[in-house]
Amino acid sequence: MKIITNNKKAYHDFFVSDLVEAGIALEGSEVKSVRDGGININDAFVVIKNGEAWLKNCYIKTYEKTSAFQPDTRRNRKLLLHKVQIVKLERQTLEKGFSIIPTKVYLNDGLVKIEIGLAKGKKLYDKRESLKDKAVKREIERAIKTY
Repeated sequence: MKIITNNKKAYHDFFVSDLVEAGIALEGSEVKSVRDGGININDAFVVIKNGEAWLKNCYIKTYEKTSAFQPDTRRNRKLLLHKVQIVKLERQTLEKGFSIIPTKVYLNDGLVKIEIGLAKGKKLYDKRESLKDKAVKREIERAIKTY
């Protein structure tokens, strides 16, 4: 498994749970562009419409060496999930404050996969608490290394 990109902002701004692996329906040169690292999922989110999961606002750079056909860089892309998974995610997003966001894009046996998770927004004090915990862990690791 080769990780192409992570969404670090997701873990800073949201409490992420229920991670699910999904495939992405890509067209032509988009796969080559993703393999080269030309994807940005920081502002992306997932919407479930008519029993299908769609990845919105995901940027995939156009591949330079492509021929005439160049898909739109910010088009909606279908996510390949089982019906049971879609129903479960849709049921959970109907609860107050939950959304679905991508956390990671990676290659698995040559196929482009995306990891999506159920997310609930953090308040400002939650973010501060997370930063404090991270700083404490870092200090403990430093103390252990020097000891």
